[in-house]
This record gives sequence, structure tokens and C-alpha cells, in this order.
Amino acid sequence: MKILFGTLLLLLCATKSFAFTSIPKDSVTGIIDKSAALIKIDQGKQLVGENKIREALLVFREAALKDPNSWKASFWISYCHYRLKNFGYAKQYGLEAIAKGPEDVDAEVYDILGIACHNINELDSAEQYFQLALTHLSKSRAKELNTESKLASVRFAKQYKGTANLRMPLMGDVNSGYNDYSPVFSSDGKRIYFTSRRANTTGGMMNPDDQEYFEDVYTGVWNEKMLKYDSINNDVERINGPGFESMSWLSKDGLHAIVTINNTATNAKKITGSSDIAEVEFTKKGKWNVPKVIPNKSINTSFFEGSATVTADGNTMYFVSDRKGDKRSTDIYVVQRTGKTWGEAKILSDSVNTNMRETTPFISPDGRFLFFSSEGHIGMGGLDIFVSENTGTGWTKAKNLGPLVNSVNDDTHFVIYKELGKAYLSGLTINDKKSSIDIYEIDLSKLILPVKL
Repeated sequence: MKILFGTLLLLLCATKSFAFTSIPKDSVTGIIDKSAALIKIDQGKQLVGENKIREALLVFREAALKDPNSWKASFWISYCHYRLKNFGYAKQYGLEAIAKGPEDVDAEVYDILGIACHNINELDSAEQYFQLALTHLSKSRAKELNTESKLASVRFAKQYKGTANLRMPLMGDVNSGYNDYSPVFSSDGKRIYFTSRRANTTGGMMNPDDQEYFEDVYTGVWNEKMLKYDSINNDVERINGPGFESMSWLSKDGLHAIVTINNTATNAKKITGSSDIAEVEFTKKGKWNVPKVIPNKSINTSFFEGSATVTADGNTMYFVSDRKGDKRSTDIYVVQRTGKTWGEAKILSDSVNTNMRETTPFISPDGRFLFFSSEGHIGMGGLDIFVSENTGTGWTKAKNLGPLVNSVNDDTHFVIYKELGKAYLSGLTINDKKSSIDIYEIDLSKLILPVKL
């Protein structure tokens, strides 16, 4: 019996040995790694659900190392890069996902590839991928992703292909490689205020939602010899704190400003309701005071409010809110001031607002023209800049500012300074396969607007 048992054991070992060597692709190690990759992908998807995109990207990369043949890992890496606006990488990994799983890949990859190609100005490819998305996605999912609207934007942009854009990056150290936006200027143009999310932000903290540094208000002065803004810093006295701070309007005399503040993710002693609109005064000592949140429940709610702009007389303010975000995303509101008291804020008409994003309004000093960014009106891609005229009885249908101003990427924070002969905006700069938001200027003498200022 002992001899028989030994023989059987020998045969069993030989059989196992043969099994291991005959299926190298699905070895025990391979199966373990594939299982580990699937676990990592589930972990990454959970982080995506929590909006922790940068953390999720790292986890999906680990999954790809565990299982290099997994289309799922490549798909989710592509998705994360799309969310981070690294469109070159989104395209690279999206194509990789299709190559690894041509029959099984999630059809949403075609929508991601459409967005990526659109933003890097490969419009023919973008059109093809959006068409594939409409073919392979369910009708309900395509509607959720607004794929048809994206395709319409590509076709809108294609008619202007080759048209030279007028905007030029603002010279100096204003643009940093981090996200820089929302330019505001003194009336003589010698000082700039803008918002940035660079590493030396006050408190050095990161927003747990998008894992970028909190906003600060930065400032700089015009160097006449160098023809640029320099001495860039965020030492603007008591405006900046440990959370989000952004200036969106400055009075002509430079003594009064509107800022948006949000410190809900910090340990500040006095927490804002969400993002709130605040007024701030420049004191006789030459310093900015502590911003005071406007005590008006129709202006500041428990939802997001911000990006306020005011007419020259200081009596009419326009701002953004997502208080109807369950149905309409963000909208633009208007509120009148009588004396020192703000009245009841009201939503603007559908000539301006849509059920998608409207944001970063700028009202001309006389209150006649409202410039704003929207992804709901037909445009070249993402957020485009539009203008609507106040006729006295209502607002005209929004007009796209066209390819001299807009690009295929998000374009926001448009402002005009007629006395300086300049317009300014914020837009995405594509650097190789990554991107960041920069501030641009436009020579007004070369700009043809759809309205006469």
C-alpha cells in the first residue's frame, strides 16, 4: 500500500506539474493578479464616486500593472484623465482600451474619445467617435451624457476651422502652470487681481473633492519697462483664508470689491453656508478689510453662489447659483440694491439660462450687455462665451462671440475694459497631453462683437 500510495503521489505531482506548464497564460500567478486588478478597479470606481479622481487614477494604474491586458484598467485611466482635462492621455488610454477589448469595451469610451479629440482640436476624429457613441450607447445613456449636443458642437466648430483666434496669453508670471483665472483690473490697468490654485495658497491646504490646492486671490503690478505684470503674490491682507477665495468685481475707484468665499472644508471659526458672495472694502490704511458675507437669503443660500458682477452705479448685481441644480445645473440671477440693502434675487429668462451650465457673468458698466459662459447654447465646445442685450423689457437671445474669442475648450471669465482697449478671458491651455487654465487678453481694436458696445 505504501508503494502504491507513493506511486499515486508521484503521478499526481507529475499531473500538476504538467498542468502548470501547459497553460502559461492562466497560471496561478496570472489568476491572482487578474483578481487583484479587478479588486483595484472596484476600489478606483468607488473613489471616482467620491470625486477623488487623482487618487482613483493611481489605483487604476496599479490595476493596469497587475493585469496589463485589462481593457477595464485602460478605460478607467482614460476616464480619469478626461476628468482631469489631460485630453492627450485620455485619448491614448481610450484607444488602448479598445485595442485590448474590442468586443467587450465599455461603449462610453467612444464618448470620452470624442471629448478628448474635440478638446485637442481633432474635429474629424471627434465627430466619428461621437457618432460611434450614439451607435453603441443606449439612448438613455447617450441622453445623460449629452452626446448629441457634443456632436452638434463639433459640427459648429468645424465651420470655423482655420479661423485665427485673437487671444494671447497674458505676459509675466500671472499664468503659472496651475489653474489661473478670473482677472480683475484697476481702472488704470496698473494692478491685476486674479484667482489661482497654486501651491503657495494660504494655509497650503488641498480641496478633498478635486485634490487641488484651494483658491487664493493673487495680485500683481504693471511693469512699464518690461511690459508685463510682475511682483505676483497672494498677500492681499484679510481677503485670503484657508479655503476658497476669488475676486470677481472691483469698483472703478478700487475701494470696493465682490469676492466669493467657501471655507466649508476647513477648520475656520466661522464657516460659510457653501460658496457665498461677500463684499470687501479697501481701508484708508491701504489694506483690504475682512470680507463680509451679504446677509440676504435670496442671494446666499445653502447652495453654491459666486462669480458676481455689478453695474458701474453699484445697484445691480448678477451672480451664479446652483440652487436649482437638480434640474438646471447653474443659472445666472439678478438682484437690485436700494440704498444699502439688496432686494430679492430673481433668475434670468431662458434667453440667457438653459438647463445646463451658465456661469461667470460680466455686465457692462451701463447694464446693457451681459457676457457669460454657457454650455447649453450651441457653441464650439465645452463652455463658450455669449452675450445678451437688455432691451428694457427683457433679454435678447444669447449670441456666441465666435471663433475670434471662443475655442473648442472651456472659455470663461470674459471681461471688457474699454478704457484699456482690452478684453480678457480664461481658457484651457493644452500642454502636450496635459492642460491648465490660463488668462488671455484680446486687443479690442481687432475684435468684432455681435453687438455694438
